[in-house]
Amino acid sequence: MKVLLINGSPKSNGNTTIALNEANKIFLENDIETEIINIGSKDIRGCIACGKCKEIGKCVFNDTVNEIAPKFEQADGIIVATPVYYASANATLVAFLQRLFFSTLYDKRMKVGASIVVARRGGCSSTFDELNKFFTISGMPVVSSQYWNSVHGRTPGEANSDKEGLQTMRTLARNMIFLIKSIQLGKEKFGLPEKEEQIMTHFIR
Repeated sequence: MKVLLINGSPKSNGNTTIALNEANKIFLENDIETEIINIGSKDIRGCIACGKCKEIGKCVFNDTVNEIAPKFEQADGIIVATPVYYASANATLVAFLQRLFFSTLYDKRMKVGASIVVARRGGCSSTFDELNKFFTISGMPVVSSQYWNSVHGRTPGEANSDKEGLQTMRTLARNMIFLIKSIQLGKEKFGLPEKEEQIMTHFIR
């Protein structure tokens, strides 16, 4: 089993890293293979809705998105973490996720997803909701914890003082391990749920 941990913070050793590392401790204790990928400081442009990915099977912009796409395909779970900017995720992370999810044509159903948000004070809930939408539109179960997946801290290192937030990260990891294992057993016994041909409509017709 493998879990990808995507760090959307441009500060590779900041509070978002502390939150991810707390979850990662639990994965490693349980012999779950993990990979932490820092993308917050990379030059990642946004999607231009060209549709070329439907023809060539990958994003037309050959950058970090295409490098991580095969890792995402092989992973059983993914955690996406970000600092909160204006009650939203880091713009680089959003550009990355929009292109990653749209350009990858493989079936993501029953991969397990979770988001982590880190803020000085406010904006956690709206950012948490924003990131979870990438999972729910893709048929991916979203992992819960004992609270919304948020940790608080402003200057680097302050997240270590948020004991409840760090506990929430550990609980999240344990719940993700359980869910991944349960889904694997379910797929072995029952297979994936039946998938209908998708119906797509427009509001004007």
